[in-house]
Amino acid sequence: MRTLYTWGAILAIVLASVVGDIFLSRAMKEVGDVGELWKRRGLIPVVRSTLGNPNFLFGLIATAMAFFSMLFGLSWGDVSLVAPAAASLTFIGNAVAAKIFLREKVDRRRWIAASLVAAGVALLAG
Repeated sequence: MRTLYTWGAILAIVLASVVGDIFLSRAMKEVGDVGELWKRRGLIPVVRSTLGNPNFLFGLIATAMAFFSMLFGLSWGDVSLVAPAAASLTFIGNAVAAKIFLREKVDRRRWIAASLVAAGVALLAG
């Protein structure tokens, strides 16, 4: 049963991390070049633009959920499984989600890397 809980936590980590990354990426694209904004208007407008963006807030909440899922996962499973599996599967999830939701071009090299990562996760699980 502990193994089921561990993999459930890993799945929760991955889903929350991917959702958080997508929302945070979208928010920062809407805010624009933070360095340029900082140079032109100062720190306060950068903070206000970022914190006032709903996508940023959703991303922050999802990232917090991923963090707490990680805590649960680490309480049920070994760090040598939970951390690498969650990170690896998040890498794959981010590539897929970026292609679908952000319309990013994910080149062949990244898909090959994602496949190799998936193979590594399969070795960890076995």
